[in-house]
Amino acid sequence: MRRLFPHPADDVALRECYDQPRPRPAHRPWVALCMVTGLDGSTVVDRNSRGLSNATDQQLLLTLRSFADVILVGAGTVRAEGYGPPRLPGQRIAVVSRSGEFDFDSPLFASGKALLILPADAPHVPVPSIRAGVGDVDIADALAQLDAQVVQAEGGAALNGLLAAADVIDELNLSLSPQINGGAGPRLTSGAPALSHRMQLAHVLEDDGFLFTRYLRAR
Repeated sequence: MRRLFPHPADDVALRECYDQPRPRPAHRPWVALCMVTGLDGSTVVDRNSRGLSNATDQQLLLTLRSFADVILVGAGTVRAEGYGPPRLPGQRIAVVSRSGEFDFDSPLFASGKALLILPADAPHVPVPSIRAGVGDVDIADALAQLDAQVVQAEGGAALNGLLAAADVIDELNLSLSPQINGGAGPRLTSGAPALSHRMQLAHVLEDDGFLFTRYLRAR
């Protein structure tokens, strides 16, 4: 693993580079978005992200999870990626859904380590939930209700769009996969309105043609 920016170095460790302060903003947790995309912005290959990733990117995901109290993920991504219970003691997975329609006997929900984030008018669910918004999730309100210091968001693109529209992304850890994928799959912030939120480049790492970038809120 090479660090290209800042302070170029030929041999650096992921934890050394990503173990950084994440101060909790007022009224909500720090939100760090972790995503991998192709060079054309694609976020999926055959409906999931595994075809874009490599071993280092997978290790980065686990490293970043180790800093988070809550993993925030969209319902479609939970289904497509086969999310199970979190590995770290005390960590929870918060699933954002409009409908709340899940197999509640699945390992994720049966573990007691998952909760749902739903609109206020969604049906009753047999697991812990946070209610925010009507018809669609008010993600800013939902985040304010989470008892957490750091939240790691892991997509999909529709959830990213909600976070971008609410202007709550404090950190973007974006892995750039060295491939062009094409197709009509979602890009990084599908469904977000036109906006311009400036981010500040914190570092760039390189491994096997992949670029691992970290951006921080610059506003």
